[in-house]
Amino acid sequence: MFSRDDLTNKIIRYGKLCGEKNFTPGYSGNISARYKDGMLITTSGSSNGYLQEDEIVYTDFSGNSLEEGKKPSSEKFLHIAIYKKRPEFNFIIHVHPPYLSSFASSDKDLMTPIMAENVFYFGGIPLAEYALPSSMELVYNTVKYFDNYDAVLMANHGFIVGSKTIEDAYLKLELAESYAQVVLNTEILGGAKVLSKEQAQAILNLRK
Repeated sequence: MFSRDDLTNKIIRYGKLCGEKNFTPGYSGNISARYKDGMLITTSGSSNGYLQEDEIVYTDFSGNSLEEGKKPSSEKFLHIAIYKKRPEFNFIIHVHPPYLSSFASSDKDLMTPIMAENVFYFGGIPLAEYALPSSMELVYNTVKYFDNYDAVLMANHGFIVGSKTIEDAYLKLELAESYAQVVLNTEILGGAKVLSKEQAQAILNLRK
């Protein structure tokens, strides 16, 4: 079990990496870590790329801040719902990377099997229906996909991924953003050569 300081440092470190890669421009996105009976989450109005220690708040799983004067991200209920559905997740990253957000804003998922690595690590990246950011409708629309997937596009919004470690969540974010760019490039080149159902299943079988 990581200490509060360890988790805070991890959130700050990977928030900075997200900022350097332009995955989380400006004030967009939020990052959290499971902690005790709740979570540590970035505060409302903070910038993932420039986080300070006092911009991370301990919040219970009812959405209440447990630290006076600190307001958790408005997307707190989305994080809470995912942690409850996926008890093996310890970290969640929600950001707005340009390529992934372009697909999300074009009503396009990333379910088509094109690259072996993405089939292996994701199976596919579904698209959750649009709802007002921070709303409970957004929570309901998004969390249902975490029954079968670790990462989800959010229509006209962005991307969210969860994992046991923050390192894995971040690397999957990198992989997904690169994949979105590749898929877009294949359209410029006349369209991707899609893997057959049998080829995609053979890749998934490598997980066993």
